[in-house]
Amino acid sequence: MTPAAAAASSSSGPIVLVGAGNMGGALLTGWLKSGVAGSSVIVVDPGPSAPMLTMIAEAGAKHATSLPEGIKAGVLFLALKPQVMEAVLPSLRHAVGPESVVVSVAAGKTLSFLELHLGQAAMVRAMPNTPAMVGRGVTGAYANAATDERRRQLVQNLLKVSGPVEWVPEEADIDAVTAVSGSGPAYVFYLVECMAEAGRKLGLQADLAMRLARETVAGAGELLHQLPDDASKLRQNVTSPGGTTAAALAVLMAEDGMQPLFDEAIAAARTRAQQLAG
Repeated sequence: MTPAAAAASSSSGPIVLVGAGNMGGALLTGWLKSGVAGSSVIVVDPGPSAPMLTMIAEAGAKHATSLPEGIKAGVLFLALKPQVMEAVLPSLRHAVGPESVVVSVAAGKTLSFLELHLGQAAMVRAMPNTPAMVGRGVTGAYANAATDERRRQLVQNLLKVSGPVEWVPEEADIDAVTAVSGSGPAYVFYLVECMAEAGRKLGLQADLAMRLARETVAGAGELLHQLPDDASKLRQNVTSPGGTTAAALAVLMAEDGMQPLFDEAIAAARTRAQQLAG
């Protein structure tokens, strides 16, 4: 039995997944692939996609447009956009019991916000990212003092179906996690766009430049995944003194190059996460 399947079977109640969009769908897909019984999952979403409805039905999970009365969740997963949390949470309060653990993946929404609407409970704020959709995500997580080791491990086993889980010591750290890894895939995709556009301006056909940029970034990411070396070591391995890579890095690593841009960009993302707390 996989850790996720064991976690689900040991839960004091069903896994209630509220929101079956990209992130909720990625989590559900990972749970089912890892052996979690569909019968232990209730998916609450007013309008899931047709493929999601098919997956729910084939797995033997239950779908509801709103949470049925009388349900006490073992794990209540909130895979909702931050902007809709305030409207949705009051309808979920009855699902939180003394043995429940609440897990929120909504950017910016603090544990105090969740407690205001759901009451005192074991709670975890988690920030996965979209590569979770292909099992290659990473999740930052913070647990409140009411979350004992059993429930923390339960949450970890359910989150890690989409990739590693990194626990942070302070809730405020989740905003920095959001800025670095939660939003980070968009930065990498934009890097691909920039590389491809630069290649086009040098005379390459646009589709060829995009293929070259896309595969280069994907391949570099796979090297990072498979090799234990630091990113700086991998960069140095590619860089011959006085060569073409060194010429490009002299621009990218200049005082006004990429680092100050990333400092500013990631700080802006963290500020926005803090603002979403309201």
